[in-house]
This record gives sequence, C-alpha cells and structure tokens, in this order.
Amino acid sequence: MRPTGKLHLGNYMGALANWVKLQDGGQYECYFFIADWHALTTDYADTSNFLTNTGEVILDYLAAGLDPAKSVLFVQSHVPAHAELHLLLSMITSVGWLERVPSYKEQQENLVGKDLSTYGFLGYPLLQAADILMYQPKYVPVGQDQAAHVELTREVARRFNNLYKLDGREVLPEPDVLLTPSPKLPGTDGRKMSKSYGNTIMLTDPEPEVRQKLKTMVTDPARIRRKDPGDPDKCPVGDLHKVFSAPETLAKVYEGCRSAGIGCIECKGWAADALVQVLAPIQERRAKFTPNEVEDILKDGAGRARKRAEQTMTEVRTAMQLTPAAK
Repeated sequence: MRPTGKLHLGNYMGALANWVKLQDGGQYECYFFIADWHALTTDYADTSNFLTNTGEVILDYLAAGLDPAKSVLFVQSHVPAHAELHLLLSMITSVGWLERVPSYKEQQENLVGKDLSTYGFLGYPLLQAADILMYQPKYVPVGQDQAAHVELTREVARRFNNLYKLDGREVLPEPDVLLTPSPKLPGTDGRKMSKSYGNTIMLTDPEPEVRQKLKTMVTDPARIRRKDPGDPDKCPVGDLHKVFSAPETLAKVYEGCRSAGIGCIECKGWAADALVQVLAPIQERRAKFTPNEVEDILKDGAGRARKRAEQTMTEVRTAMQLTPAAK
C-alpha cells in the first residue's frame, strides 16, 4: 500500500485481512511492503507527510495481524534492487503495453489538478511488475480490479524469458493471480469507502467516533419515515451488517427493517457494535508497538528482502550478460 496515512476498514477488508490469512495459513512465504516510490508517481509535488504516513501504515499492518516473524515487512525504497530491476525491464517493455493499462487513463481523468504527464506515472505499472518479479513468486494476492496489472507482469516476464536465459532456463516466473475476496464495503455516504471521499471509518477511530459516524450514515432512501419498511439489500448499513454482524443479528436486521419493526438508529447501533468488536483488538495490538520496535521491524525486513532480491538480480544480470559488480 502507498503511504497515504492511517488505513481504514476498506483497506482492512479489501487486503489486510486476506494477507493475514495467507500469512497464517503456513502455505506461502509472504512479502508485504509500503510503496513509497509508488506514492511519488502521483504525489511527487508534496512529500512532506511521507515519513509520518509510512509509520502509520506499518503500524496498521502490525495491528491488523501481519507478523514480522512470519512475513517480510519492509519499505519499498529500502530495497534499491527494485529500482534496478525496473530500469532493466524498462529496456524491453513496450510503451503501448503501459498505455493500455486501464488505470492509466482512469487516474489521469480522476486525479484532476495534478500533472500526470510524467515518465514515472506512465511507468508505474512496470515498477509494480518489478516489485512482483523481484521475489520470483508463484502467486500475487489481489482483487479482480488489479488483475490487469498482474497480466502486464506476466507479459514482461514472458518477454524477458524469451530474450534471456540462464543456463537454458527461465529466470522470471509468470505469476498467477490469487484472487482474494473483497466484500462490498460502503463509506458513510454510501459510496465506496475512500479517503478521497471523506467517508471512511479508520482502523484507529475510537468507539465514540465510530458510533457517531454510523449515526450519520445514509440508509435505504425508501425509509423516509420511521413507519416505512425498508430493504437491507438497498441500504449501505445493511451492507456493513452483511460483512461484520453475526447471523442472528443479520436476521433481526432483515426482519425488523422490512417490517418497519426497528428504526434506522437501532439498526446503526447494532452495526456499530459489530464494528467495535472488530476494531478493538486491532487497536490494542497497535498500541503495543513502540517507535523503536517498528524501526527494528522495518530494518530487519529490509535486510531479508535485500538478501532475497540480490539472488534474483544476480540471475538477471548473469542472464543479460552484464558485467558483474566489483567486490
């Protein structure tokens, strides 16, 4: 994730919760980093909050349950090999491939007021490909909206392997998408939860703030008056219940809303109860980490990532017949 500040429930359900499951399953060796170079592709004009935001994101990683004893946690720029691989891959990557990435034109249209006519912005999907290929992975855990980026990564790896071999074998595997579930999680205004909309519930929000945000959350527009029946399937609060509430609570929501037996305030209170139960252990874990501990975790993670990255880069340089660096 980019260091844009503290994370919210959408980040947690869309990625972090799945990452923790992958980590704890014991089946995968996992690498998770904070993408500070990627943040530069759109926010290069103001880097004043990068350091602070990086600290907030790693705390939220740890609070969500990512374990430095089980996964490699690091900051992207602390592993310079990412930049080297990006440079080498840029020599063989077609500009047309980059221009066809769906998010390229979408972000140019949506991020108004920013000059995104830069090489860095055009090339960020290739930097992402370098981030992935650096660890020669079999899988990339993403949602469906990121599948196009992984397909570009596969194309780049395929082209590299067609051009260069190491003792007759391919160096960069074509990783498969490991689609992870990402439930619909609305913000307080009913739109997708996003910092840019100002509609988020943060992982660090205290209970009173969570309850206050839920009180102002939009509901089924058909429920104008207390006695009007509603439909949880058309209500953003109902969507939160589907993700976080127990089955018995969800049953009460459906019965009570459709019969107008409960009001929206009561329904929102139940949703707040469920959210607080999820957030409380996250916030407890977050409070346990000191700045020195976080610094040590990132330092150790960067060291482990650099060691693994150098294995890949040695193979890449050899396959490309580049002169080995003097020792």
